Amino acid sequence: MDILFVADPLESFKTYKDTTFAMMREAHRRGHRVSACEPQDLMWQRGADVVAHVRDIVLTGQTPEWFTQRGTRSVALKDFDAVLMRKDPPFDSEYFYATHLLEQAERDGARVFNKPAALRDHPEKLAIMEFPQFIGPTLVTRDAADIKRFHAEHGDIILKPLDGMGGMGIFRVGPDGLNLGSITETLNRHGAQSLMVQKFLPAIVDGDKRVLVIGGQPVPYCLARIPQGGEVRGNLAAGGKGVAQPLSAADRAIAEALGPVLAARGLLLVGLDVIGDSLTEINVTSPTCFQEITDQTGFDVAAMFVDALEAAVALRPAGSRPQTP
Repeated sequence: MDILFVADPLESFKTYKDTTFAMMREAHRRGHRVSACEPQDLMWQRGADVVAHVRDIVLTGQTPEWFTQRGTRSVALKDFDAVLMRKDPPFDSEYFYATHLLEQAERDGARVFNKPAALRDHPEKLAIMEFPQFIGPTLVTRDAADIKRFHAEHGDIILKPLDGMGGMGIFRVGPDGLNLGSITETLNRHGAQSLMVQKFLPAIVDGDKRVLVIGGQPVPYCLARIPQGGEVRGNLAAGGKGVAQPLSAADRAIAEALGPVLAARGLLLVGLDVIGDSLTEINVTSPTCFQEITDQTGFDVAAMFVDALEAAVALRPAGSRPQTP
């Protein structure tokens, strides 16, 4: 297969932990051809197919020069067997526009994973609200009075922006309500921006678990990201410690319930965040933790992913156009 990765700059990859690199390495090992570009390299001109200015690369197996560049070219996205959208958040206006160009590429005949419309339809924090049976008490609002009532009911709460990533902007307010007003004003920008408020889950001490779902099926191990020191955040970007462990019965139940639903919507790879027995986030843009799980358990997550990608591409012959509903 010819595979295009739409991602962050290759030079920024931390190959010892980067999930997109793990995908590339497994694809390269199987003999697939790998190309890469950034969202700003996508172009759509009137009356033409969506194209990208791409870098054709070969992986060297060395560090830090982990790839060599065979050349650059401009090529229609439909000419690739698979296009993988792996640009990291934030999901800003430029990311939004990129999904529209990728969706047009689908109309041209390209196969894009995860599906661009599904990326837009599943904001990573809000998406959990569709599945209330799996989440703890949660409120989405921009109104300070709503937040005060929620705090009065639940006592110990977490507040976070809807567009945050890597644990950015997460605050805990205990029963004393100290700084609740100030934190609310900071996050909702004096009523101009919505935020998410959740009951604090004490099980965070055992980790914020990343449960990966590939092609609708759960990876049998998760990565528990355990807060360190005085932190309430388990995110690896916030200093959390990653510990791989088998899925619990609750982890598996959530993954098996959501997996087929999300896969049917065009989400080949999903990262579910679970604290205790509660779903807290559905990650669809560029889920990570492949290498951490593989390094600690021996289970080859990248191989499972490329298996699923190969199967998905085989469902539609090369050059055929997707059916329009």
